[in-house]
Amino acid sequence: MRSILKALDRAYPKAACSLAHTSPLELLVATILSAQCTDVLVNQVTPTLFARYPKATDYANAPLAELEKTLARVNFYRNKARFIQETCRILVKRHGTLVPQTMEALLELPGVARKTANVVLGNAFGIPKGVVVDTHVMRISRRLGLSNEEDPDAIEQDLVKLLPKKRWVRFSHQIILHGRTVCQARRMRCAECPLGKELCPSYTATDTATETNAKIQKQR
Repeated sequence: MRSILKALDRAYPKAACSLAHTSPLELLVATILSAQCTDVLVNQVTPTLFARYPKATDYANAPLAELEKTLARVNFYRNKARFIQETCRILVKRHGTLVPQTMEALLELPGVARKTANVVLGNAFGIPKGVVVDTHVMRISRRLGLSNEEDPDAIEQDLVKLLPKKRWVRFSHQIILHGRTVCQARRMRCAECPLGKELCPSYTATDTATETNAKIQKQR
């Protein structure tokens, strides 16, 4: 694990949260929007959104149809508009309009699961309560042999046992960036991989996901 972390540090020293935000509320809203949607698209939508609704009270009091219209480019925008409004009403009623800083309180918010809560805690408040497990982290953790689990929460539990707590947040950013640029779902660029065959049991010289996925299944 130590060698993997050193390799990631060399390759991605500046990896950080890719969702544009300037406050915990903005990050919470952006992360809710990012479910089943690219961060690139979310970042295209949020400047207008954040300017129109700078406070939790603004989301809470907005006509739902108006909020939906602002989010119309985002996948499942109607559900997400409702989640955001209901979440902000809870923030106003229970938390003085502020985003809570505990996992338990965040998980009570509509549209918020462990992944979103970990993103907010780790990046808005610097509180490492777990490892963000998105599709990239799921895929690459399995390819690296760090977990054999299918469920994101189970993968997270495997990772927190392997990683120093101070690396939980940075590891996620680095793996997500690695997954977007090198270790992609449909094509693994193993020849360009900073981890190499010495650290990755799924390394293949052919750069194809098909052979590697077959290798993973064979190892189980």
